[in-house]
Amino acid sequence: MSLISIESPKHCAKQGLNVNKLSKKLFFAFSAFFTTLLSLILIIWLILRPAKPEFSLKEADIYQLSLSAPNLLNSSIQLTLLSKNPNQKVGVYYDELQVYAAYGGQQITVDSPLPPFYQGHQDSNLLTASLVGTGLPVAPSFNYEVGRDQTAGKLVLNLRVNGRIRWKVGTWVSGRYRINVNCLAVMALGPTLPTGPLSSKQGTACSTTV
Repeated sequence: MSLISIESPKHCAKQGLNVNKLSKKLFFAFSAFFTTLLSLILIIWLILRPAKPEFSLKEADIYQLSLSAPNLLNSSIQLTLLSKNPNQKVGVYYDELQVYAAYGGQQITVDSPLPPFYQGHQDSNLLTASLVGTGLPVAPSFNYEVGRDQTAGKLVLNLRVNGRIRWKVGTWVSGRYRINVNCLAVMALGPTLPTGPLSSKQGTACSTTV
């Protein structure tokens, strides 16, 4: 003989209410946990207040800067930058860094990648890059601008680094933030181009935005 259990509608309704209450409790518990975690990360972030990395130009040498056709440029530039992490408790991961040179608002070398690296608390690193351009199109005014700088006795280059960085606090690593660095290299330039490279050894600070 089989037993048939028949539950009243009220009993079923109570079970449904219990399930809903449990789901709500779990939802609020997870929400409270994530809110607390995010608040803790924000508090740590505000306390540490990471300062942006500092860059300075140590040396820049122009080995070639000539037109192979009316508006096609060949260039060869070697540069050395000093990168410093000023933070005492925050490390920095450098990702996807690209370096290039610009003159008169025009890019005169192709992008040159730098290898990714990690920079510990208050560490410094020397970064070197060889920048080249072969048959790069430039504006018709390029020759005029070089001639004007020869008259002024100096040539000014913009050396730029673009990429992404991540902050590291303990075991926690942030998402990626864009970084842009702009360094000015001022080189003496006379009426005739020298046989050797044009050099800048100023050690000047670069502007950095994150």
